[in-house]
Amino acid sequence: MTLQAAVAPRSKLPDVGATIFSVIGELVNRYQAINLSQGAPSFSPDPKLIDGVTAAMQAGFNQYAPMNGVVSLKEILAEKVKRLYHRQYDVTDEITIAGSASEGIYASISALVHPGDEVIYFEPAFDSYSPVIRLQGAVPVPIRLQLPEFAINWDEVAATVTPKTRMIIINTPHNPSGQVLSADDLQALARITHDTGIMILSDEVYEHIIFDGKSHCSMATHSELANRSVIVSSFGKTFHVTGWRVGYCLAPKALMDEIRKVHQFLMYAADTPFQHAIAEYMCDPQTYLTLSSFYQQKRDLLVSELANSPLQLLPCSGSFFMLASYQHLSDESDLQLVQRLIRENRVATIPLSAFYADGYDPKLIRLSFAKDEQTIRQGAQALSSVTFARG
Repeated sequence: MTLQAAVAPRSKLPDVGATIFSVIGELVNRYQAINLSQGAPSFSPDPKLIDGVTAAMQAGFNQYAPMNGVVSLKEILAEKVKRLYHRQYDVTDEITIAGSASEGIYASISALVHPGDEVIYFEPAFDSYSPVIRLQGAVPVPIRLQLPEFAINWDEVAATVTPKTRMIIINTPHNPSGQVLSADDLQALARITHDTGIMILSDEVYEHIIFDGKSHCSMATHSELANRSVIVSSFGKTFHVTGWRVGYCLAPKALMDEIRKVHQFLMYAADTPFQHAIAEYMCDPQTYLTLSSFYQQKRDLLVSELANSPLQLLPCSGSFFMLASYQHLSDESDLQLVQRLIRENRVATIPLSAFYADGYDPKLIRLSFAKDEQTIRQGAQALSSVTFARG
């Protein structure tokens, strides 16, 4: 037996390769393409926030933070949640600062889902949900959102629930469709989970990016759902610092106790100076309450710039993503189109098929408007010059 054969690993995710974001990122660099693909802002955060990190470092906050998070950040977060969603979370036992929302999602699924359990989630979906479920020996159960509205068919959800259903994953505002759940959706979810042991994992990282006067219906706004929910959100998305990797979890103590058992071995604690800086920055609620209007202007700019494009834009009620349909223009697969757009038009988007476990292709591409105005205009101009042909 060769050394190579002796150490060959047995993969837990044999069908998983590099994410579409890594693949597109490499192509963007190779072709120097305008980047409307990545959900990361192309503009700088508020200098006050950066200065806050520097001040925290100079003040000596450079060692491990408390495992559950810096108290001042948890306190300001509890105040925000109570003010916006009318739910009081205990600072000591029900709030944990995570090393990114992704870490919070992983810790929650790992802590609460067991081998053989079933986890319902909705596609198109952020690409980490299914692999993380599978790593626990559990079974991912995707339900397709109804196109073109990307609505949840709650009758289908009720029919899909089995005695093995352990968790339902919700994402609102939704990536990649930009749709948001309503109070009626929450009521339907509550009816389905009433008198069950089903837990809700609610991915609410775009909670402050809601358009057209709509409200964010957090699980925290519904008392019955809040009692069975883990809410995960992101400071990085809110404050344009996705590279800082700081997020948080909210959950009743019984659920949070289990999540912290995993969190302490994944991260132990999120980055210390960033937590202190964010806590001070959030003392002014306008730092996050103005986010909806800020991104709505960018959404509207993209829509305006693509007014003469052959693409058909789908409505977007939240997040910083918008979907565009080319079904009426071409039979190309979305991956082929996205790769062609990068090579020939020097503009990068994301194929929607990457958000389906089975590669379902409804001929839609995802555009990010979390960009500076010049990038949005240049990207829209490039997309408007695309040629399409059937056959």
